[in-house]
Amino acid sequence: MIAIGAPLALSRAQTPTGTTLVGAAVIVTCVGSYAMLRDWETFAPLLIKYRSLMAADFVFGSVLLLTASPDSALGYATVCTPLLAGLLYGWRGAGIFTAIQILLLSLAYGAWATRLTGPTGTVLICGFCVAAGAVGVTLRNLMFRFGEATQALSEVKARLAVTDAIGTERARLAREMHDSVAKTLHGVALAADSLAQSADRMDPLTVKHQAGVVARSARKAAAESRELLSDLRRQTTYDQTDGGLDITPELTSRADDFTHRTGIPATLAPTPDGAPLPPVPHAVARQLLTIATEAMENAHRHAHATRVTVEAGTSDDLLRLSVLDDGTGLPPGLSLDDLRRAGHFGLVGMVERAAAIGARIRIGRGRSENGTEVRLELPLSALTPTQT
Repeated sequence: MIAIGAPLALSRAQTPTGTTLVGAAVIVTCVGSYAMLRDWETFAPLLIKYRSLMAADFVFGSVLLLTASPDSALGYATVCTPLLAGLLYGWRGAGIFTAIQILLLSLAYGAWATRLTGPTGTVLICGFCVAAGAVGVTLRNLMFRFGEATQALSEVKARLAVTDAIGTERARLAREMHDSVAKTLHGVALAADSLAQSADRMDPLTVKHQAGVVARSARKAAAESRELLSDLRRQTTYDQTDGGLDITPELTSRADDFTHRTGIPATLAPTPDGAPLPPVPHAVARQLLTIATEAMENAHRHAHATRVTVEAGTSDDLLRLSVLDDGTGLPPGLSLDDLRRAGHFGLVGMVERAAAIGARIRIGRGRSENGTEVRLELPLSALTPTQT
């Protein structure tokens, strides 16, 4: 609308000063609009925090409006201000800025009253300003509701993913119970049956050897049972209470082990402005620890890093885990398909493990010019067990 009305405004400027003001207003308004559209995430918070910045819009709009008259095509561009005010500030802001815009339209009409046929066009634009303010507020409310619904959906998906991970972990434990303990005990039973049936016909050394086989198999089954029961106990604790597994000591232990094995200093630090990690379900902890370990190994094997930093904590209702190195970094434009074709299944596995627990993962350039950062975020609400 500014582009359409600018020629009319320039043609009606009576003096060089007026032409300069109109031209400057057109340029600044167009450049400002382009900048806001291009980097809205930067400018929108400033407009919300400093409402006086909207006064600049009124100043440049008023210069053009007073030059081109309110009945020109430029007059209809004024509805953008109430629309933006409704989007940013709600009903109160829309009401204030709409009233100011109508006042400016009235002043512009007063300046052009002798050359205009009547107030019909100006009144129509004023009505459009009121409607635009209402539309802006309506869109604001819809966007807030959509954002809340999207956040709730993300939390539900993350919760379902965590629940599915726990179910998958239990299925894994059941498979291991079948494939390890059950088979070991079956072997013990067969060996004991064979020993019982033929003990009276074998020499003492053979009997001693068979008895040793039975004893070793029984001890192996006991060890496997203890390991599986420990996993199940941690699972039961999470399901029945608010407990979980504190992975901070394990992260520290793995970072120290990485340092001792590779000679590359690896340290555990809290996330900036973050709180300590809460206890997490054992199935989730297994995936988080595996991702962190794989990221450190990649920094050693592929990135040739000289230092690795593991950051863990919570902020903004998110569990955050980052592994940063100062190595060579990833090639630009690398995709998961490229990694699969090249046989780099470690990074692919990290992405799949993050997806399995409903977490978001980003693998790319770190916060410095060089290096790689593996950053994982998981909503804290997904770690809360569902009450039944």
